[in-house]
Amino acid sequence: MSAVALRFADTDADIGACFAVLHQLRPHIATSAELVARVQRQRGHGYRLLAAWCDAQVVGVAGYRMQENLIHGRFVYVDDLVVLDRERRGGIGAALLDAVAADARADGRARMTLDTGLDNALGQRFYFRWGLLATGLHFSRGLA
Repeated sequence: MSAVALRFADTDADIGACFAVLHQLRPHIATSAELVARVQRQRGHGYRLLAAWCDAQVVGVAGYRMQENLIHGRFVYVDDLVVLDRERRGGIGAALLDAVAADARADGRARMTLDTGLDNALGQRFYFRWGLLATGLHFSRGLA
């Protein structure tokens, strides 16, 4: 495998190139056009999309936002973290989280937080190895 380079997916073409990777994590997003529209809309709320590129192909993605609330103060929230199945265990996920953490520290953030599914045992194992600890349980309810 060639060297992996991290850079933000800022253009519509770059965001579209992230579709195959993000579709693994977010299968309800049906097309690259839908992904581009959602990412561009979320940008208005501070969403950033960092991609790991191997040659001209995206092999991993981290989507995140700088936030502030009463429980955490100023922190970074990782919305999306995914690496192509065939590229897992190669350090790409850790490199993405390291880059997000560095960006957050540079922005004065003291904490990183994310949610994962209760059934995502492999992801949880990775997060524990990276130093993230389970500190709560996320609840949600549809409002429709």
